[in-house]
Amino acid sequence: MEKPDREKEFERLKAMLDKGTTWPSVYLFKLIIPSDHRIFALVRGLFPEEARVFLRNSESGKYIIITVKELMINSEEVIDRYRKALDIEGVIML
Repeated sequence: MEKPDREKEFERLKAMLDKGTTWPSVYLFKLIIPSDHRIFALVRGLFPEEARVFLRNSESGKYIIITVKELMINSEEVIDRYRKALDIEGVIML
């Protein structure tokens, strides 16, 4: 996703989160990454130890689906986390 398109998506997501969420709230992140230990380590490093992380391999085994539940303070914190994740090559946001 190109950066201008990404920023429009973040603006849309932030508006949805601000409208429909009472903060602080547990947020469910969903990411897809290539099945690569280095990329997984970089993504895992974005989340604190207390975050609940669930992994599932794709049927082909080429990708890892990562679901993370974490208590977030506000929508800006969610968007910031997604920005950092998408800066890692190969990460896809669901």
